Amino acid sequence: MIHLTIEQLKANLSLGKTVEQWLGYKDENSYTILKWISIEKEHHGEYSVAYIESFDEGNEDFIDIYEFSTLDPDEPLGIISTFSNIDEAIDFSLNEYGASVDKFVSGGMIQEEYLIYLNSKS
Repeated sequence: MIHLTIEQLKANLSLGKTVEQWLGYKDENSYTILKWISIEKEHHGEYSVAYIESFDEGNEDFIDIYEFSTLDPDEPLGIISTFSNIDEAIDFSLNEYGASVDKFVSGGMIQEEYLIYLNSKS
């Protein structure tokens, strides 16, 4: 898995590309919750951080994590916080959700992170 450097992270965001980070999972009694964040540039120039928790409904043949049911059906896109610049959005991700500055991936690559998770459980 290729993680973005801080320079690549900021460049991707300023160009309007989404970045994501796998935050792990938590096992409950009869199900598993997957956690990740997504940062993207909004049309009006602000940056949004979405924190998503979903049920683990996948397997090695179905890794489309975006299609999994979210824990909170009232927040299908996650809990979204908006910031005026890139640094505020990144800092919030690190401080609020425990993200690591060196673990972000390009948008769409979170599915590969999920596959790594699946393989680690096998």
